[in-house]
Amino acid sequence: MFYDNLAVAINFFMKIALELTVLFIGVTFLVGLLHEYVPEESVKRALGGRNVVAGSVLGAGFGALTPFCSCSTIPLLLGMLNAGVPFAACMSFLFSSPLLNPVILSLFVVLLGWRVALLYLTITFVVAVSAGLLLDALGFESQVRSVAFVRDDQHARDAGSRIRRSADFALTLFRQLMPYLLLGAGIGAFIYGFVPSDLVVKVAGRDNPLAIPAAALIGIPLYIRAETILPIGLALIEKGMSVGAVLALVIGGAGASIPELSLLSAMFEKRLLAAFVLTILTTAVSAGYLTNLL
Repeated sequence: MFYDNLAVAINFFMKIALELTVLFIGVTFLVGLLHEYVPEESVKRALGGRNVVAGSVLGAGFGALTPFCSCSTIPLLLGMLNAGVPFAACMSFLFSSPLLNPVILSLFVVLLGWRVALLYLTITFVVAVSAGLLLDALGFESQVRSVAFVRDDQHARDAGSRIRRSADFALTLFRQLMPYLLLGAGIGAFIYGFVPSDLVVKVAGRDNPLAIPAAALIGIPLYIRAETILPIGLALIEKGMSVGAVLALVIGGAGASIPELSLLSAMFEKRLLAAFVLTILTTAVSAGYLTNLL
């Protein structure tokens, strides 16, 4: 029995690891090219020249094109704030960046299907835009502290240099994040091969109403990247965990990690920081229940 389970786990790991490797490098290379031809300064000017609603939509869209973890989002956010980008657009970017990017959405499509990916995209994008507008309307801009930011963006602009930088971007990000992907695939393979299905159903199945809020709360201290938890989530779903609980874990872990909150505490006053965490948790729980209902 042990060797049969081991064979199942290894097969799961090899399949998922190969899919993630090809997908990750391809998508991040394309995103790198996009960033080369649509520079950050142009995005800042576009966000600053729109009305508040359009600016928030563009801010969330810009966040959705940044395949970085939550901590890597902070320097971009700081640059946008110091460049005078409207507060609503900056907050929409902050909410969408760690949760919505081509890599995560591609993983959703491959591992969980396009319907789940579309639902996740819709919920997180709408929340990102709405939260930015709401926090702006409630006057939370006054809760942002002044932080210095220095950056050098002098790069060659010829096509060859852009392609080389895009390839370097993809390979660098691959080296940084592939351990997380492989870790997720490995844990998922273990769960898939060895964890009893009835145990998963009892703890995190549809019949447990507390599974979703618990998953959202657990995600924050774990600091599980979405790229890591999705292979794990696939295995848990195969064992009986509800898709809603997996989404809650992804949003909680990727959207409001402890390292990110530590960085934001240097930029935000306590009220804004609390509002940020509450928004992420509300989104995680709401998305989880809505997914299970649909």
